[in-house]
Amino acid sequence: MKDHIWQRVMAIGNYILTNGATVRDTARVFGVSKSTVHKDVTERLPKVNQNLATEVKKVLDCNKAERHLRGGEATRQKFLTNHSG
Repeated sequence: MKDHIWQRVMAIGNYILTNGATVRDTARVFGVSKSTVHKDVTERLPKVNQNLATEVKKVLDCNKAERHLRGGEATRQKFLTNHSG
């Protein structure tokens, strides 16, 4: 693995773990696609740092379990913004 990719993989893993960030938020911060973030944390990170990969997987599993709640809240906010007044 090239050095710059290794550095990105570690930075993404640490960012997700530290901030509890979603794949989408992480992709936005690092200026890469969601697919790249997903590949980095599911395929590359376990090869670089298995312990970090395990912890990141817990965060992403939690985010996945809660995403329907975030989506519902976004819809509620959109409805309130468009229909208030």
